[in-house]
Order: sequence, then structure tokens, then C-alpha cells
Amino acid sequence: MRQRNRIKASLPLSGWNRWRQHRSIEAITEVEESRLLRSLVQALVIVGIIATDIAAETQFSLWAVPLSVVGGIWAWHRRHDRNIPTKFCIAIAMLAALAAFFGRLLGELNDTRVLLAELLIQLQVFHSFDLPRRKDLGYSIVIGLILLAVAGTLSQTLAFAPMLLLFLAIALPVLVLDYRSRLGIEGREVLAKRDEVRGEGQGIKKISFVTFKSIGILFLVTVGLGLTIFAVLPRFPGYQLRTFPVSAPIDIKDNFDGRSIINPGYVREGSGGGTSGGSGTDAQAGTGVNETFYYGFNSEINQNLRGEMKPKVVMRVRSQAEGFWRVLGFDRYTGKGWEISRNEQVVNHKRPSWSYQIFLSPPAISGETREVVQTYTVVSELPNLIPALAYPKQIFFPAPEIAVDPEGGLRSPVGLSKDLTYTVISQVPYRDRTLLGQAATNYPQNIRNYYLQVPPEIAAQVRQHTQEILANYNQQRVGQSEKTLTSPYEQALYLAQYLKQNYTFPENPLDLPYIAENEDLVEAFLFKHKGGYPDHFSSVLTIMLRSIGIPARLTVGFSPGEFNPFTGLYIVRNTDAYALTEVYFPEYGWFAFDPIPGHPLIPPSIEEAQTFSVLQRFWQWVAGWLPSPVSGFLNTLFAAVFDWITAAIAWFIALFSQGWLGVLTSLIIATGISFLSWLGWQQWQIWRRKRALFKLHPIERLYQQMLDWAATQGFRKHPAQTPLEYARISHQYYPSTVAKVIEEICQAYMSWRYGGQLPDVEELKIQWQTLKKHQLSGRKLSKEVTNQRCNP
Repeated sequence: MRQRNRIKASLPLSGWNRWRQHRSIEAITEVEESRLLRSLVQALVIVGIIATDIAAETQFSLWAVPLSVVGGIWAWHRRHDRNIPTKFCIAIAMLAALAAFFGRLLGELNDTRVLLAELLIQLQVFHSFDLPRRKDLGYSIVIGLILLAVAGTLSQTLAFAPMLLLFLAIALPVLVLDYRSRLGIEGREVLAKRDEVRGEGQGIKKISFVTFKSIGILFLVTVGLGLTIFAVLPRFPGYQLRTFPVSAPIDIKDNFDGRSIINPGYVREGSGGGTSGGSGTDAQAGTGVNETFYYGFNSEINQNLRGEMKPKVVMRVRSQAEGFWRVLGFDRYTGKGWEISRNEQVVNHKRPSWSYQIFLSPPAISGETREVVQTYTVVSELPNLIPALAYPKQIFFPAPEIAVDPEGGLRSPVGLSKDLTYTVISQVPYRDRTLLGQAATNYPQNIRNYYLQVPPEIAAQVRQHTQEILANYNQQRVGQSEKTLTSPYEQALYLAQYLKQNYTFPENPLDLPYIAENEDLVEAFLFKHKGGYPDHFSSVLTIMLRSIGIPARLTVGFSPGEFNPFTGLYIVRNTDAYALTEVYFPEYGWFAFDPIPGHPLIPPSIEEAQTFSVLQRFWQWVAGWLPSPVSGFLNTLFAAVFDWITAAIAWFIALFSQGWLGVLTSLIIATGISFLSWLGWQQWQIWRRKRALFKLHPIERLYQQMLDWAATQGFRKHPAQTPLEYARISHQYYPSTVAKVIEEICQAYMSWRYGGQLPDVEELKIQWQTLKKHQLSGRKLSKEVTNQRCNP
């Protein structure tokens, strides 16, 4: 074959053949010969595929990784060939994969990230069979990076972190090898090896590869810088696109009336009951709650149950703001629990067949609101009740329809199964204490009908006790406060705080006696046991408010859970479920109060910012190790500094709204700050340079100072120039006296650097002082040089 090619090469070539030969030679010269670079690029792609599998819980790697390895081996052995049949087959396979992708895309109504990742993996596997050139390997690097990015958007746990670090550890030597290949260093190493084998290059010094130590240091520096940037980077609200994550569609065969609540773990009379349609019998002594499912997720709840749940993660939430993930509301108090009196009056909402989006009808409120997007991923089975922030207006849900009860709870046709994902958009009102304190008390009739109900047996006693608590505050002015409790908002706040401070949990949770048949839960809590279980506090506050004419209801749901700053998700457990009190304010809607000891009085909501969440969590961890006085002082100091910076920025921005004079003032201030910043940067650079020169040998320090001076005169040394070349060229730019001093310093530096000779440093310093006397203005020096050139 080689002999035939030599004969063909000796014959005259036509234009077409010359072009083909040129293309062949060009292709051969571009072939990447580094096995290490090819192997590391292949490893990058494999890491990207496995990371996608971990994040999306798919199994692409079972077939993609072996085929990709086979393709890489094939491409290595065929790297010098044209591979026309292989290219043709790859093109056909890619077109087929693209057609399959578009076919599946038509059936996917929403999130297409997994489909795109699968398409990329397929294209990469096909592409791996033809990787002759360096730029082909570059395409594979980009695909691996894209797969890692897709995995990062899909991941909801820290299981993605090891893959990210592994990808970085492989990517760093890949970038170094790719750069060396572009410079041709790898090719020169190969030639050096061949010459050594032939005995032609005994004096050739092999270029050493980057050591593991240098790669390790670079890896640690990169990770450190990345974590630092990650910690200080502000977290602004996401979801700028209006396409939200949703699971695959759910088919519903039976008719859905929305009245049934499917709670697999609800226990009634000592036996498990899976479905409740609103009826139920109070549990008697000896019954208990389920270890997994919260007892309150039912149309009727019995607070005379005993027991505790075992912690278990039930869902992960990505939200623009933290809050109480609301599930159900109750309006009728039964004496030992609560029920939804209008459970039959649910309203069904259906979505169109081409979209997951379902529009809801939240009640109209006049206060300021904020749109908050939340995405929920179910980790373990939940009832068919859909958690969401208050006042949902849109929901992207896989079922064809959902139901909304009169208390604002959302219900699914089926239970929320593992891995189900849905998105809710809520219009959450801001909590303005001044406006709520001024809210009217002329409540609508439908509010009076359902949210002022108190059992007549306890109404007078609870009312008297509540009024005594409020009267004592007004008489004593607790905490030297001048404020009186005249508004429903202030009364609700104080009563919630009063319950926190004056009533407690039982020392042994299982020792609290059952409420007898003729007893009332609220009465026993206030006057007999002086406390109770956490949810009892919310029931008592609700009834106390109702007793003095303030509409209130009991609401159950989940607290925000544990925020993970690395994933941006709230990790919610079954033990995060509890009950709180919602109070109605005309024109402003319902607002929550939490009387449970150990909980914040006002549940977290849109007012709680997570802009610098990672930095906040890190400081909280550090402050936990410091003495209280120290951490308190630092908290005060940091708060004052951040407040000052925030006020300064707000003042500066406000200048732009004060007309032309304000705009001019702001521009002058910005220019002054920029100039001072530049001046400070220059001084810092000079200080760094002086500090670096101080660490050098005297002769090297003198040489570097000479180069710095020459650079200020416009005669900068090129990195490729040797000191002697630079000295010779200096005669063309400087007077002979100046050039002679430059040459002597360069000669002395070369003798010390490469000859080991120590010159007379003091003599050179004297000459350097002579040189510094020629630090003339640019015009005078140029004139002197011009005169020298004109009069040699």
C-alpha cells in the first residue's frame, strides 16, 4: 500500500487530485496523537453521563458508557483514515436520534431537560467513533460540560457534588494537555523520544509533563475560589422563564369529586383507615397517631390522639421565598379536634389537554402582594393534599384536574407518590403591621357564620379569661410599652406570645392524660393541665380569638424545613408538619400566628430574604463556636456595617430621581469614587512590586528595577528577548551613556544567573544611580535620541 502511494505521488496531479492531496495532508497534520489527552476527554464525558444518571435517576450510563469507550478505541485506531463510511453511518444515526427526540418532545408538555440530556448523550456516543482531530475532542469536552450543567439543574441532593469535583479534577489536566498540544509541545516530545531511540539526540532534554503536585495545588485553589464566590454570591429570585418542572401526566380512570382525602396512615379507633370523606369518630383512650403520616391531614382531626412520628424526608421545595407550606384549613371546632364543615362544597378545576397549567381563583385582597413560585418534589408518599404557599393562583400539575375546598386547600385525584413534581405560583400578601393594625372590624357575614363558632359550654369561661389577659396588659403596660391592645392584630400577637410564655409542653409527651368524654380540649389546656401538645396551642389561640369576636381558623401544613444553601432546596420532613392559627383582616385576607413555644411568633414568609443565604449559614456556624458576648458584638457590628452600606446605596440610587442636579451629583460622586479606587489600586500594585523586589537577590533586584524604569520610558523588554539582546537593542533607543549602563547591568545579571559569578554590586548600584539621573521627560529623551541618530 505504501509503495503504491509513492508511485501515485510521483505522477503529475490534476487540480482535483492536488486539492484532495492537500486535504489529506492537512487532515494528517491535525490528527491528535496524545493518548493521555484522548483518555482524559473520554473520562470527562463518562463523568457527565454518570452525573446525569445520578441527578435524573436514569440509566443512560448502562449503554452509553460502554459504547462511548468502544467508540474512543475505534477512533484511536482509525485516526489517520478518512473514515467516509463511518461518517456516513454517524450522520444517519444522528438524524434518527434527532427524529426520535422531536417525536418524544411532542408528548412532553413541560420539562424537557432529561430529553435534551438523552439526545446529547446519543450524539456524543455516535461522535466518539470519529475523533481524529483536536477540535473533535473539544466538541466532546463541551458536551461533557453541558451534561454536567444539566445534571446540576436536575440534582436535588449533594450526591452531585462528588461528580462535580471529579469533573474538575479531570478537566484541569485536560486543559493543560490541550494547551500543550496547541503549542506543539507534545509533538516535540515524541520526536525527542524517537531521536533518543535512534541515537541522534543524546543531548536533548525531554520536556517534563505537569506534575500531580501542580495539578493538585491548582485543583485546591480552584475549589477554594469557587466556594468563596459561591458563599458571597447573592441568591436572587429565580424562575425568570415561565416553563416549570412537572412530572409525567397522570391518568385518572374514576370520576373525581374532590371530597375524599386519601391519607394512608390516618388512624381511627386503633385501625388504619385510608380514605375519609368527612366523617369519623373521635379516638378513645389507647389510640395513637401513625409513625409516618401526620394525623392532621384529614377532613376531620382528633387532637385527643397520642404518639409521635419518626423523622422522614417527605419532599424537597425550591421556592423564591420560604414560608408555611399550607395544606388544609379547618373552620369548625368539635371540642376535641376540628373538621371542615363545608367539605362537600369543593370546586373542581381542569387543565387543557395541551398544558399542565391550571388557573385558580384566589380571593381578592387590597394589600400589596408578591408573586412567589414554588416547585415541590415528593420524596415519600403523601396524602392527596397539595402543599402550597397561601393564595395560589396557578398550579402546574400532572393530573387532569384538581379540587379546591372553601378553606383554600388543594386536592389531587390521587395520593402524591414518590418523585411526583409540581409547581405552584402564589400571590402572597405582605405583612404590614401598621395597615393590619388599622384594619376594620366590620366582618362580612360569611366570615361571621363560619369563623366565630365556639362551643357554648366553654364560650363564657374562655371569653372571660381572654379579656382578663388583655386587661392586665393594658393596666400594666408590659415592657414599658405605650401601645394599647385595641386592634385585633395587636391582640392576636399578644395572646400568641402569652401562650408561649405561660403554658408548656408536658415533660413526658406520653404522660398527658386523655381528655375525658365530657371534657373540652381548650378548657383542659387552660385551666387543668396548663399546657398540652404543640397543636393544642394553636387550637387554644384560635378559640380564644373567636371568643372575643376575632375571626380565626386552624390551619395545618409544613414549616419551611431545613434550607440547603448548596442545592437551594428546602428539605421538608414529616415531623415539620404542625398546626397554627390564621386570623382574618377585612380587605387584607388571612394571616398566620404561631403560639407554639420554640417557634417564631410570625411564621417565615416573603419578608424573609435568602439573598446571602450561604454566607449567613456559614456565619451562624462560626458564631456557634464563639462565646455569646463575642458573637453578640460581632452580630451588632456586622448589622451596623450592612445597614450603613444599604443606606448609602439607597441614597445614591435616590439621587437619580431628583432631576438633573441629582443625576449630576451622582455622576460626580461615581467619578470620584472610581478615581480613588484606581489610585488605590495603583498604589497597591506599587507596594506589591516593591515587596516582591525586596525578596530578590541584590543583582536580580537591580536588573528588575532597570527593566521597570525602561518600561516607564517606553522601552519594554519582550518576553522572548534575552538580556543580551535587550542590551544590544538599547543602543538604538537611548544615548550611549544610558545604553552602556543598561548593557553592564545585563552582563552582570547573565554572569550571576548562568555563570555563578558574583559581580561588584556596589559599583553597579552607583551606575544605577547615574542611570536614574537620566529619568528625563519623554520629550527631552526623545530629542536626545533623535539628535544622536542624526549625528552619529
